Amino acid sequence: MAAMILFPAIDLKDGACVRLKRGEMDRATVFNTDPAAQAQAFAEAGFEWLHCVDLNGAFEGRSANAPAIRAIRAAIDLPIQLGGGIRDRAGIENWLDAGITRVILGTAALRDPALVKDAARAHPGRIAVGIDARDGKVAVEGWAETSEMGALDLAKRFEDAGVAAIIFTDIARDGMLQGVNVEATANLANGVRIPVIASGGVAGIEDIEALLGANEPNIQGIVIGRALYDGRIEPHAALALVNLSRP
Repeated sequence: MAAMILFPAIDLKDGACVRLKRGEMDRATVFNTDPAAQAQAFAEAGFEWLHCVDLNGAFEGRSANAPAIRAIRAAIDLPIQLGGGIRDRAGIENWLDAGITRVILGTAALRDPALVKDAARAHPGRIAVGIDARDGKVAVEGWAETSEMGALDLAKRFEDAGVAAIIFTDIARDGMLQGVNVEATANLANGVRIPVIASGGVAGIEDIEALLGANEPNIQGIVIGRALYDGRIEPHAALALVNLSRP
């Protein structure tokens, strides 16, 4: 089993690094007005990936923070996974051509599963599915709408499509520092063969320990946001913990 990957998060709103509470745009805290500098800080801290979300894009249905994303890409050599407002083949191709390692499709996964499958076959290992759940049901359009589709049901749609990963977010916990939903994450990871990355609610290093303790080999990583920005998680300690878990 490979070491769990820690994905520091840069969420972009109006060109700045912010964190929301439960995805509500009017509950944004600005942590850095220079996203490229923030990305460099994460790289220098020893992280091996970056997780980036275009929040405006998620609501508008198109990439809205492209200058900031391109500045981040130019500033670091780390692989980057990017989501938010990417809903057609042109948008996917645009970001892959711009050097984004992996594109995350969320709303498109529910609305247009054929697009996701076609893109995953065309770009093996470079398409991820974002599944954001509110009370177990998938939410889309920047979490503004909740569907009747269950998270596991949606994940299973892409079982044989070549999707690189599922980024699973428990909306109720996102940005709230209430702890990651280990049970729901483990249940999803156990129910599909696609690697699962946990997101939402990480409050401290004990959340990383809890995910490791679930002993579910299909949990590949964890996205960390607010807890890194406000110092609740110290990067070196967190990275040392996951490295200790390597076989």
